[in-house]
Amino acid sequence: MVKIFLVGAGGFIGSVSRYLLGGVAHRVSGNHWFPYGTLTVNIIGCFVIGLVGGIAQSKHIFADEIRLFLVVGLLGGFTTFSSFSHETVMLAKNTQGLAALLNVLFQVCVSLSAAWLGHYLVNH
Repeated sequence: MVKIFLVGAGGFIGSVSRYLLGGVAHRVSGNHWFPYGTLTVNIIGCFVIGLVGGIAQSKHIFADEIRLFLVVGLLGGFTTFSSFSHETVMLAKNTQGLAALLNVLFQVCVSLSAAWLGHYLVNH
């Protein structure tokens, strides 16, 4: 039961953080044709999960409960594949094919690069 609570608490914090940071990124970007909020939280989340995963793998300092809270709960609630997918479909349906393609390229390439960078920084 404690593990479920940890995942839920982390998910709550991650989801609220995603909502707040995503809104700020969207407003700061000054445009409404590209989902900068989702892109921002996914890049940050992938970088942090790379750091946490790298530390957990190389240093073995995280207990299972901490990993559940941080990775499954907080970062799982913070990053969002479903929003990315929906926003890409909506861009494509609204005849913004280039924006849809750029969204896929940025989300996948930059987010994977951010996760890799997090692992790299921990190990070097």
